[in-house]
Amino acid sequence: MSSLRFAAGLALCALAGGAWALSEFGIEGMGVVSTPHSEVRGAVHPDGQRIVWGSTDRGGGAGGWDLWQARWIDGRWQQPEPLAINSAANDFDPLFSADGRWLYFFSNRAGGQGGDDLYRAAVRADGSYGAAENLGPGVNSRGDEWAPTPSRDGHRLLFASDGFGGAGRHDLFVASWNGKAFADPKPVPGINTAQDEFDAAWLFDGRAIVFARSKNVADDPIRLYIAQCDGDAYSQAAPLPLSFNTHSGYTLGPALDWNKPGELLISGSAKSPKAGKMDIYRMKAPAATGKPGCGASATSK
Repeated sequence: MSSLRFAAGLALCALAGGAWALSEFGIEGMGVVSTPHSEVRGAVHPDGQRIVWGSTDRGGGAGGWDLWQARWIDGRWQQPEPLAINSAANDFDPLFSADGRWLYFFSNRAGGQGGDDLYRAAVRADGSYGAAENLGPGVNSRGDEWAPTPSRDGHRLLFASDGFGGAGRHDLFVASWNGKAFADPKPVPGINTAQDEFDAAWLFDGRAIVFARSKNVADDPIRLYIAQCDGDAYSQAAPLPLSFNTHSGYTLGPALDWNKPGELLISGSAKSPKAGKMDIYRMKAPAATGKPGCGASATSK
């Protein structure tokens, strides 16, 4: 696990909470998904019957950072349990593919390319998971890769890395499926700066993007931004309109709900409702007023 992401995790665990009473969002799975621990990046399966998320400090898993799952039973999330694919290392940042066949995540388990690597595991017909598969050198470097996010058509993979060059620190990249693997990562146009950019989600097949930015993810606050595609690049990034997404807080882990594509799951700490250090919240996905062409689909230029 990189020292940067680990330090950020420690900061999240210590977070005391926001300063606003809010009403424009709802907490996800009070007491089951959102608990007194730190829960980050909720991912709902396209059938709506399970949710997977990462926790930095919830006991009972195989390692320090583990993937957890709950089932949708009788109109609410129930039966939380750690996934069998967890390792003694760190496993984090889950997201299902749009067809429900794969669960993507990152891990720093042994056998990778170096640092935090991107993996995926097959989702079997009985609901269990296959073995974790490293996505290979096409998207994994000697540095750290985070938050794998497949496009709706499965032909593109959005992720963050500090090992493929770029504008500085962690940047956002898009890799293409070549028939065998994701490869040839290109910087997301218009987004990357000398700061850390990571944890991104495409809205409406890339017409807009929501992403996290921090001066230094190891030491400084993290804020979510939204930018619209002008046909060639994303421009005019502005803070995501959410009252606890402030310049002094920690808000990250955006993930579109494939089951409800008009809704976005994010992680942060509100004054109320609040379950623990970092909770998972659900909000209406902001409007995407941009154009196609910024790399989210195989047909974009």
